[in-house]
Amino acid sequence: MMSSLEEDELMQMVRDFIESESPQTSSIASSSKTHSLDNQQAYLTLKKILARVTNAEIQVLEKIPSYLSNPKTALCTNNIKNWVVRRLNKDGFEASLCKTSWASTTGSPAGEYVCIDVMMENKRGGKQTRVIVDLDFRSQFELARPTSTYTQLTNILPSIFVGTEEKLKDITTLLCSAAKQSLKERGLHIPPWRKARYMQSKWLSEDCKKERFTPKSEPKNGVCGNWVPPNVKPKRMGMAAGSGGLSIQFADMGINCC
Repeated sequence: MMSSLEEDELMQMVRDFIESESPQTSSIASSSKTHSLDNQQAYLTLKKILARVTNAEIQVLEKIPSYLSNPKTALCTNNIKNWVVRRLNKDGFEASLCKTSWASTTGSPAGEYVCIDVMMENKRGGKQTRVIVDLDFRSQFELARPTSTYTQLTNILPSIFVGTEEKLKDITTLLCSAAKQSLKERGLHIPPWRKARYMQSKWLSEDCKKERFTPKSEPKNGVCGNWVPPNVKPKRMGMAAGSGGLSIQFADMGINCC
């Protein structure tokens, strides 16, 4: 059996251990709680940004679904953006295909991107409002091995974005910050093309070459681009007949409105 002195020394060692560990445990718990609150705040902030819809955005937003559900869209699978620009112009909008590009800078490589640009008149006069349309928006923020927190954010992004420059800037700033945290938690390097400056250049670069596709320039029979019907040779009698068809599916058409 241990002597009274040995017991006292052992109890003191236990107390010292508990006292030395308690602040650290408390700190970890506090840090975890703070991180959870930050994640929740980011989610609520993103929902708030997406719910902020202007009249200019609504006017464009109301048209996009009908364009994409038009049977003729199936003939434009290689030039859907061109098709949407033509439809917008036909309906009285000032729409263009915007081809952005930007030079490389320290820590950011050069790049280029294509989106749809719609200039909306201000009823009160003054400067026009630029509305950006991106038909493949959500995929621009995909990450390798994303954390559940980052996935939660990207899941509420619209597949088809219709919004102002201000909204786009707010979204990319928030998502790029979340992407940085996600990659850091996974122990992955943060590539320059995932940083806010690079991402925002896709839609907000000053170097933007605009190309308009007016209804007058629309190809005959609604066929887009330089598409040419294939030269199909008749099959010989007695051979098994094949089947084929052209179909297009716009699954998960998340559109930016609430």
